[in-house]
Amino acid sequence: MRQIPVDTSGAVVMVAKPPQVKVRDRRTGEIATDAETGARLMTVDVMFAANEEVEILSITVPEPGISGELAMGTPVALTGLIARPWENDFNGQRRHGIAFRAVAVTSLVGAAAGSEAA
Repeated sequence: MRQIPVDTSGAVVMVAKPPQVKVRDRRTGEIATDAETGARLMTVDVMFAANEEVEILSITVPEPGISGELAMGTPVALTGLIARPWENDFNGQRRHGIAFRAVAVTSLVGAAAGSEAA
């Protein structure tokens, strides 16, 4: 499947909704896991502001890639962010969209405090 790298260097990114466990199957409650590592997957909603536009993106990230306190409004860095177009048929209806995935979501609050102390 096609993966498109997303440049975050000119963007302001903040947590819109703290990390939540990603559920693979809502009927059974099965938790989604990374196919390669087996790590539990989390979803973090972020406010992504770039080019005078703001969007809320839902980012999937393996649980070990979440670092720092990710409360609402926390500025974060997104490492290895990719966009992946998807399409499926469900009950006779064609649906499509873009899924976002990152290697890591890191709070910038601790990083700023740590650099000031140095």
